[in-house]
Amino acid sequence: MRKSFLLLITGLLAVFLLAGCGEKSQTDVVKGLGKKVEELTGYKTKAKMTLQTGSEPQVYEVDIWHKEPSFYKVNLKNAEKDQNQMILRNDEGVFVLTPALNKSFRFQSDWPQNSSQAYLYESLVKDIMEDSQAVFKSTKEHYVFETKTNYQNNKMLPVQEITFNKKDLSPVSVKVLDTDRNALVTVEFTDFAFNASFDKDSFDMQKNMSSAMMDMPANATPDKGPFAVKYPLEQPEGTKLLEEKEVSVEDGKRVVMTFGGEKSFTLIQEKAEVAPVASTSSFSTGQPADLGFTVGALTDKMLTWTHEGVEYTLASEDLSEEEMLMVARSIQGQSAK
Repeated sequence: MRKSFLLLITGLLAVFLLAGCGEKSQTDVVKGLGKKVEELTGYKTKAKMTLQTGSEPQVYEVDIWHKEPSFYKVNLKNAEKDQNQMILRNDEGVFVLTPALNKSFRFQSDWPQNSSQAYLYESLVKDIMEDSQAVFKSTKEHYVFETKTNYQNNKMLPVQEITFNKKDLSPVSVKVLDTDRNALVTVEFTDFAFNASFDKDSFDMQKNMSSAMMDMPANATPDKGPFAVKYPLEQPEGTKLLEEKEVSVEDGKRVVMTFGGEKSFTLIQEKAEVAPVASTSSFSTGQPADLGFTVGALTDKMLTWTHEGVEYTLASEDLSEEEMLMVARSIQGQSAK
């Protein structure tokens, strides 16, 4: 009996030791992720991105392509609202394409290197490697990290939880948390293919614009009917609406709101027009502005974006970039006053 008991204990110890030997440490996993990025020639993946920033969740299908060293294509589609936008980076610069309007913005920008990107693999790995305080846990199938984010213009989302597949270190999901630890952005990856191959024109702006326009449903272009005027729910303290003017324009109306106070700004809303031929607006400075529900164009004193067929322009001498983005994000999903 004593002998049987000893054999049992010895066997259990062996099992625990073997399990312990097979379990990788945080350092091992971080090194593995770093090596994966170092050896990467590119990837293709699909993701579902859910935003909880408005009055109700908004779900986007995202196609992400990356070819080393610096070519990117991120296609964001909201199936419910027939919205489609694309961020493209190639040798000519960074473009934000809006196929429904036949328009693109072009930037001389270092996107995506300048900020955390919840749907880009190498950005997630970089955030982990740069956070010496990152929290790590290992589950049966996954490695999970909790790290600081690097959103230069959004300090309200300080933390992210990143989950990787143990088998090949591919990303499984990302949750971006607010200061109360609510997940405001969730990205769930599927079909992640490391070292994918690409056609010669995979990142060509004109080719992508043409393909996207051909894929659009017939009702994706903005209608000519009236639009509901929207108001920001968040603005700097002491700022208030001083004047609202409606101006008649060729295709309907333009609404100009003037907000006063220490941090004054102007907000303009009007129906977005479809360009008769593909048009590109060039900026020597500026960057794509990720508003969550859409991608806008942010220059020194102005932020422009299109949402649900309405074009918005926010201009201010007083607002910081972070404040401009805060105001813009608070307009989304709100009903007219």
